[in-house]
Amino acid sequence: MAIPEIRRWTREDYERMAEQGYFRPDERVELVDGVIYEMTPQNSWHASAIQAAQEALGPAFRKGYSLRIQMPLALGSGSEPEPDLAVVRGHWRDFREAHPTTAALVLEIADSTVFHDRERKSAIYAQAGIPDYWILNRLEACLEVHRDPKGGAYQTRRILRAGETISPLARPEISILVAELLP
Repeated sequence: MAIPEIRRWTREDYERMAEQGYFRPDERVELVDGVIYEMTPQNSWHASAIQAAQEALGPAFRKGYSLRIQMPLALGSGSEPEPDLAVVRGHWRDFREAHPTTAALVLEIADSTVFHDRERKSAIYAQAGIPDYWILNRLEACLEVHRDPKGGAYQTRRILRAGETISPLARPEISILVAELLP
């Protein structure tokens, strides 16, 4: 008996489907490793956490960087995730013709999506060589810091709590209190 195969989509397929109206205007989806996932609706904690992260990280990345809130990253032929926050080098005008293909830092806000963010998204971010991947984990009240991407996986993972500080790899001279990221 043959085992059915999963149909993997490319970024080109995905973008063409969006252009042709395959997805409803209010439908939130993203392409991760060839699979189109429906994104969960944001609760108020999630939305507040995005704003807290933007306030905490914004001053550190004013010059030479752009903070992208829930905007696509073009990561290889089969992934176009929309992280809650991505810090990319350059100005927003640099991305009028194409989405960025990497980021200095990616932050995901996880409440009901911890598995998806830890397993699926972590793998594509590591494979893309994104050096700093943070998960603000509501369920465990912590910041998970993933670094040292090699072979599609992060080699280091640190758990930080509200009273601790973190320095982004792209701006090591800056210290951010983890409590500032929590709403």
